[in-house]
Amino acid sequence: MTDHLTAADHDAIAAELDALREEIMSALGERDASYIRRVIRWQRGLEITGRALLMASSVPPAWVAGTATLTVAKILENMEIGHNVMHGQWDWMRDPKIHSTTWEWDNVSPAEQWKHSHNFVHHTYTNVIGKDNDVGYGILRVAPEQKWSPAHLPQPLYNLLLAMFFEYGVAVHDLETGKVLAGKVDPEVTKEKLRQIGRKIARQWGKDYVAFPLLSGPQFLSTLAANFTANVARNVWAHMIIFCGHFPGDVDVFAKDRLDGETKGEWYVRQLCGSANITGGPLFHLMTGNLSHQIEHHLFPDMPSNRYAEIAPRIRALCEKYDLPYHTGSLSKQVTSTWKKIFKYALPPAERRRRQPRAWATGR
Repeated sequence: MTDHLTAADHDAIAAELDALREEIMSALGERDASYIRRVIRWQRGLEITGRALLMASSVPPAWVAGTATLTVAKILENMEIGHNVMHGQWDWMRDPKIHSTTWEWDNVSPAEQWKHSHNFVHHTYTNVIGKDNDVGYGILRVAPEQKWSPAHLPQPLYNLLLAMFFEYGVAVHDLETGKVLAGKVDPEVTKEKLRQIGRKIARQWGKDYVAFPLLSGPQFLSTLAANFTANVARNVWAHMIIFCGHFPGDVDVFAKDRLDGETKGEWYVRQLCGSANITGGPLFHLMTGNLSHQIEHHLFPDMPSNRYAEIAPRIRALCEKYDLPYHTGSLSKQVTSTWKKIFKYALPPAERRRRQPRAWATGR
């Protein structure tokens, strides 16, 4: 898909994107700072409102309203605030309260482990099979280049469970269990990571499943159920948006040798071809953490998310100029495409199925 590009093309693409990044980053100012502070105020207000409504959670309307409000608050905290703050998008403000080194999000995944597995590993080796652990999250086969095994047959069920409990899948992501099982990781390092995960889970469970239910007194069980529901709903939403940004049918994956001598321009092109956007309006983009602009995010992961919609038309024009794909589509299109791929690659490759004789042909 990119064979038509010359070395000069790659250098020109890098120069154009570097110039665009410099233009936007040098223009950051009070408008941007006000944006993230406003989102944080709204998120905290929604969380307080949701928690307050759940004090009367034995009344069905209050339970529904409180659960929905808390869900929205959790989505905003994880997607538009936590994810982007920990990417360093707001470090330029030099505000210790909104800084990548100090933020700890409302999620069972420890921030430091997430920043390594996501910011470094995933964003460096995007969609390179064998290097980017986000390609299938270690349990799903989402590309024909991945080796098939019978364990992939039930992967639609794996994916459903992963969606419901996505924060736990993210929490263990940095453990790199494949390397652990192969004895390639110091056991003490793994034990320390597990202790950190355990402490974070205890903190989150203590807040959502002990402290706030207890504060609601006789509404303990209904508040407990509401918190669980809000967490699952947040997990499903985050999983859907992230998978739609990485796994729709037309997104590329790459072999390890793609990294050999990779130039900056080639890195940029890999991000373009290995990501997908989701169309929608301003509220939708906010609720996705602007990861509906996944292409722009992968090109400039430390650029403030409120700027992605602004630069998207220019990125699309660059793709047209160099005859590169700009993968985008509605949420329904991207969800359908992603699930089709998960079902399709759960099955063995066609050539393998042809090689396996049927029972009637062998007399069994």
